[in-house]
Amino acid sequence: MYIFTFYYLLCKLLEMFIEPGRNKDGKGWIEVICGSMFSGKTEELIRRMKRAQIANQSVEIFKPSIDIRYDEQMVVSHDANSIRSTPVTHSENILLMATNVSVVGIDEAQFLDMELPNVCEKLAQTGTRVIVAGLDMDFEGKPFGPMPQLLSIADYITKVLAICVQCGDIAHFSYRKSAETTKILLGEKESYEPRCRSCFYKKD
Repeated sequence: MYIFTFYYLLCKLLEMFIEPGRNKDGKGWIEVICGSMFSGKTEELIRRMKRAQIANQSVEIFKPSIDIRYDEQMVVSHDANSIRSTPVTHSENILLMATNVSVVGIDEAQFLDMELPNVCEKLAQTGTRVIVAGLDMDFEGKPFGPMPQLLSIADYITKVLAICVQCGDIAHFSYRKSAETTKILLGEKESYEPRCRSCFYKKD
């Protein structure tokens, strides 16, 4: 009995430090989950959104309409976990569809327009918890889309790491395996691999 009570209290204490709790005072905030490809960004977004659903909070999840790699409607992680979402072509559409929502999730934020930080700020100011996941760097190792601005205004930041396929060290770069030079190139393991800083910049 005492062991169970101690374990329960320990879990609750850890949750307070690992992840923000439920919003009880009407204040909103912005959480950003960033990292390279194959680092678990979407997996973490789905986990937080499903926890909010379990807590009977009203949630809405959005993703860029161009991201149809796994499904046109669902947000799907590389581990095949999924949650239903609404595709949007412009970030301001989120404001129109997120009224009276406690928690808003946004996946692949790097593909959305530069108005997204303002949209997230407006949602947070109206008492909404906003959870954003996206690549912080593009295939050239440069800041990607609206992610730098989102990171600067975020209340909570989680940087997740992958494993470098070249040396096994921690990886936070997305290395493009093809010679394609366009900024946005949708792809998976056939097009990208996670690399550490050293392996990313070395010549193949």
